[in-house]
Amino acid sequence: MLVDAVDYWCNAFTPDRQAFWQQAIENQGLSLKVYRDGDEFADPPAMVERLDQAGFATVILVAADQHEALDVDSFEHVASRPEEIAELAATYPGRFVGLWSVDPTQGAAGVERARAMLAEPWCVGLHNHTHSWDRRFDHPDFTPHYALCAELDVPFVMQAGASGGNFPHECGHPSGIAEPAAAFPSVRFLLSHTGAPWTAETIEMVRRFPNVYLGTATWPPKRWSDELLAFLSGEGRHRVLYGSGFPTTGHMQASRQLREAGLDADVLSALTSTTARSVFTRLPAPPTKPSPPSSLTPENS
Repeated sequence: MLVDAVDYWCNAFTPDRQAFWQQAIENQGLSLKVYRDGDEFADPPAMVERLDQAGFATVILVAADQHEALDVDSFEHVASRPEEIAELAATYPGRFVGLWSVDPTQGAAGVERARAMLAEPWCVGLHNHTHSWDRRFDHPDFTPHYALCAELDVPFVMQAGASGGNFPHECGHPSGIAEPAAAFPSVRFLLSHTGAPWTAETIEMVRRFPNVYLGTATWPPKRWSDELLAFLSGEGRHRVLYGSGFPTTGHMQASRQLREAGLDADVLSALTSTTARSVFTRLPAPPTKPSPPSSLTPENS
């Protein structure tokens, strides 16, 4: 079983977002299965119970403002809202935190919005849904956001690789991280979604730059490539993080498949817990579990 696991990328999980996902999948012509027994969209109490069963201590949700003018396929429709994460973090301490998803088209106003979000106790870093904006990682519009991450010592998470739908693809090529990684050596960059179909190139960026990490979000463990598994179990043991990308991968599904993957216990711990806590240094401590009742009583102690 997973112990104190961290999910670094979870989309909004409440039932009101299900229709947005279904509509986007149909519009994009995708063959995704995002509803499965035990991993359906759920209200917060049911999700917390599920996380307990699966072994996840903390889930990092992606937050974005809602823009009514955006197309129904836009990522912002399936992201959480800041106020939603704030309420979850207050109600379930240690279980839910968030990343702020930046809009690179807003210039200085977008940077100040990101700064305001990072001042919130629930915000642990910045994020960009790469394919929504068709900008490579080395695009100048991201530079002030990277500088903000350096200033406040928080990571930046981005989707690498090709989009699964009818979005631009080349903007997600992992080679785009080379210039930012060199220019901002203190910023921890997380290339998500395994970088597929450029997983080899993503791994090369992680090898080349000590501040670049690889994330698995949306890809269920049973679909990880042999190359990724070899890197994870070898030199990349402390450079790969687990993300669900819920609902494309569910937490119960992940728990089952990770148990079946045959990973060494130390590798599994690094993948699902310790590496994430070294990258996301603002993460709260894992929630304290109640101690088992003592068999001692005042009479027999």
